[in-house]
Amino acid sequence: MLPADLKKNLQTKIATVSHPRELVVDVLFDIQMHYGHLTDEAIHEAAELCGMAPVEVEELATFYTFTFREPVGKYVIHVCDSVVCWMNGYQTIREYLCSKLNINMGETTPDGLFTLIPVCCIGYCDRSPAILVNRKVHGSLTPAKLDQLIEKIKMENPAHVE
Repeated sequence: MLPADLKKNLQTKIATVSHPRELVVDVLFDIQMHYGHLTDEAIHEAAELCGMAPVEVEELATFYTFTFREPVGKYVIHVCDSVVCWMNGYQTIREYLCSKLNINMGETTPDGLFTLIPVCCIGYCDRSPAILVNRKVHGSLTPAKLDQLIEKIKMENPAHVE
Protein backbone atom coordinates (compact mmCIF):
# COMPACT_ATOMS: atom_id res chain seq x y z
CA MET A 1 0.00 0.00 0.00
CA LEU A 2 1.29 3.41 -0.95
CA PRO A 3 2.12 5.84 1.83
CA ALA A 4 -0.64 8.43 2.23
CA ASP A 5 1.59 11.35 1.20
CA LEU A 6 2.72 9.66 -2.03
CA LYS A 7 -0.83 8.65 -2.90
CA LYS A 8 -2.05 12.20 -2.27
CA ASN A 9 0.76 13.67 -4.41
CA LEU A 10 -0.11 11.30 -7.25
CA GLN A 11 -3.81 12.11 -6.98
CA THR A 12 -3.01 15.82 -7.08
CA LYS A 13 -0.81 15.36 -10.16
CA ILE A 14 -3.46 13.26 -11.90
CA ALA A 15 -6.15 15.85 -11.15
CA THR A 16 -4.29 18.37 -13.33
CA VAL A 17 -4.91 16.47 -16.57
CA SER A 18 -8.06 15.73 -18.57
CA HIS A 19 -7.37 12.02 -18.88
CA PRO A 20 -5.63 10.26 -15.96
CA ARG A 21 -4.12 7.62 -18.26
CA GLU A 22 -1.95 10.42 -19.73
CA LEU A 23 0.20 10.19 -16.61
CA VAL A 24 0.36 6.44 -16.12
CA VAL A 25 4.08 6.23 -16.98
CA ASP A 26 4.86 9.11 -14.61
CA VAL A 27 2.80 7.40 -11.92
CA LEU A 28 4.71 4.16 -12.50
CA PHE A 29 8.04 5.97 -12.14
CA ASP A 30 6.94 7.65 -8.91
CA ILE A 31 5.71 4.37 -7.46
CA GLN A 32 8.89 2.62 -8.60
CA MET A 33 10.94 5.26 -6.78
CA HIS A 34 9.09 4.24 -3.60
CA TYR A 35 9.29 0.44 -3.97
CA GLY A 36 12.53 0.18 -5.95
CA HIS A 37 10.69 -1.81 -8.61
CA LEU A 38 7.10 -2.32 -9.69
CA THR A 39 5.49 -4.95 -7.52
CA ASP A 40 2.15 -6.54 -8.43
CA GLU A 41 0.59 -4.32 -5.79
CA ALA A 42 2.18 -1.27 -7.44
CA ILE A 43 0.67 -2.20 -10.79
CA HIS A 44 -2.77 -2.43 -9.20
CA GLU A 45 -2.30 0.87 -7.35
CA ALA A 46 -1.24 2.65 -10.55
CA ALA A 47 -4.19 1.15 -12.41
CA GLU A 48 -6.61 2.31 -9.76
CA LEU A 49 -5.16 5.82 -9.67
CA CYS A 50 -5.27 6.17 -13.46
CA GLY A 51 -8.63 4.49 -14.01
CA MET A 52 -7.14 1.66 -16.04
CA ALA A 53 -7.26 -2.11 -15.94
CA PRO A 54 -4.22 -3.69 -14.24
CA VAL A 55 -3.42 -5.60 -17.44
CA GLU A 56 -3.10 -2.30 -19.35
CA VAL A 57 -0.64 -0.98 -16.79
CA GLU A 58 1.24 -4.30 -16.79
CA GLU A 59 1.65 -4.02 -20.56
CA LEU A 60 3.29 -0.62 -20.14
CA ALA A 61 5.42 -1.70 -17.19
CA THR A 62 6.90 -4.59 -19.15
CA PHE A 63 7.40 -2.52 -22.31
CA TYR A 64 9.56 0.34 -21.07
CA THR A 65 13.30 -0.06 -20.48
CA PHE A 66 13.30 2.07 -17.35
CA THR A 67 10.53 0.31 -15.49
CA PHE A 68 11.49 -2.75 -13.49
CA ARG A 69 9.13 -5.58 -12.55
CA GLU A 70 11.82 -7.29 -10.45
CA PRO A 71 14.25 -5.90 -7.90
CA VAL A 72 17.29 -4.17 -9.39
CA GLY A 73 20.52 -2.84 -7.99
CA LYS A 74 20.95 0.63 -6.55
CA TYR A 75 22.82 1.50 -9.77
CA VAL A 76 21.24 0.24 -12.97
CA ILE A 77 23.74 0.23 -15.81
CA HIS A 78 22.10 0.22 -19.22
CA VAL A 79 24.70 -0.89 -21.76
CA CYS A 80 24.00 0.47 -25.23
CA ASP A 81 24.14 -2.28 -27.84
CA SER A 82 23.15 -0.22 -30.88
CA VAL A 83 24.90 -0.64 -34.22
CA VAL A 84 27.14 2.38 -33.68
CA CYS A 85 28.19 1.27 -30.18
CA TRP A 86 28.72 -2.23 -31.55
CA MET A 87 31.00 -0.85 -34.30
CA ASN A 88 32.96 1.15 -31.72
CA GLY A 89 33.70 -1.58 -29.20
CA TYR A 90 30.49 -2.27 -27.28
CA GLN A 91 31.43 -5.95 -26.92
CA THR A 92 34.64 -5.08 -25.09
CA ILE A 93 32.77 -2.75 -22.73
CA ARG A 94 30.01 -5.31 -22.10
CA GLU A 95 32.47 -8.13 -21.45
CA TYR A 96 34.60 -5.92 -19.20
CA LEU A 97 31.61 -4.85 -17.10
CA CYS A 98 30.38 -8.44 -16.78
CA SER A 99 33.86 -9.59 -15.72
CA LYS A 100 34.51 -6.67 -13.35
CA LEU A 101 31.13 -7.03 -11.62
CA ASN A 102 31.14 -10.84 -11.92
CA ILE A 103 27.59 -10.92 -13.32
CA ASN A 104 25.94 -11.44 -16.70
CA MET A 105 23.65 -9.04 -18.50
CA GLY A 106 20.28 -8.95 -16.75
CA GLU A 107 21.77 -9.84 -13.37
CA THR A 108 22.41 -7.93 -10.14
CA THR A 109 25.54 -8.11 -8.02
CA PRO A 110 25.09 -10.09 -4.77
CA ASP A 111 25.52 -6.88 -2.74
CA GLY A 112 22.62 -5.26 -4.62
CA LEU A 113 24.73 -2.38 -5.87
CA PHE A 114 24.76 -2.96 -9.66
CA THR A 115 22.41 -4.37 -12.30
CA LEU A 116 23.45 -4.70 -15.95
CA ILE A 117 20.77 -4.33 -18.63
CA PRO A 118 21.22 -4.09 -22.39
CA VAL A 119 19.46 -1.22 -24.16
CA CYS A 120 19.24 -0.35 -27.82
CA CYS A 121 20.47 3.15 -28.60
CA ILE A 122 20.73 5.82 -25.96
CA GLY A 123 21.41 8.54 -28.52
CA TYR A 124 25.05 9.07 -27.63
CA CYS A 125 26.44 7.74 -30.91
CA ASP A 126 29.05 10.48 -31.25
CA ARG A 127 30.62 9.30 -27.98
CA SER A 128 30.14 5.56 -28.30
CA PRO A 129 30.49 3.09 -26.78
CA ALA A 130 28.22 4.43 -24.07
CA ILE A 131 26.25 3.41 -21.01
CA LEU A 132 23.63 4.94 -18.75
CA VAL A 133 24.07 4.69 -15.00
CA ASN A 134 20.77 5.54 -13.32
CA ARG A 135 19.88 7.47 -16.48
CA LYS A 136 23.12 9.49 -16.51
CA VAL A 137 25.06 8.97 -19.72
CA HIS A 138 28.76 8.06 -19.87
CA GLY A 139 30.47 7.82 -23.23
CA SER A 140 33.73 7.25 -25.09
CA LEU A 141 34.25 4.38 -22.69
CA THR A 142 37.36 2.33 -22.08
CA PRO A 143 38.05 -0.26 -19.40
CA ALA A 144 40.06 2.38 -17.50
CA LYS A 145 37.12 4.82 -17.55
CA LEU A 146 34.81 2.04 -16.37
CA ASP A 147 37.20 1.26 -13.50
CA GLN A 148 37.11 4.92 -12.42
CA LEU A 149 33.32 5.03 -12.60
CA ILE A 150 32.80 1.77 -10.71
CA GLU A 151 35.32 2.73 -8.02
CA LYS A 152 33.69 6.16 -7.59
CA ILE A 153 30.31 4.52 -7.09
CA LYS A 154 31.75 2.03 -4.60
CA MET A 155 33.44 4.84 -2.66
CA GLU A 156 30.07 6.62 -2.43
CA ASN A 157 28.52 3.41 -1.07
CA PRO A 158 30.94 2.15 1.58
CA ALA A 159 28.42 -0.35 2.97
CA HIS A 160 28.73 -2.23 -0.31
CA VAL A 161 32.55 -2.32 -0.44
CA GLU A 162 33.95 -5.78 0.22
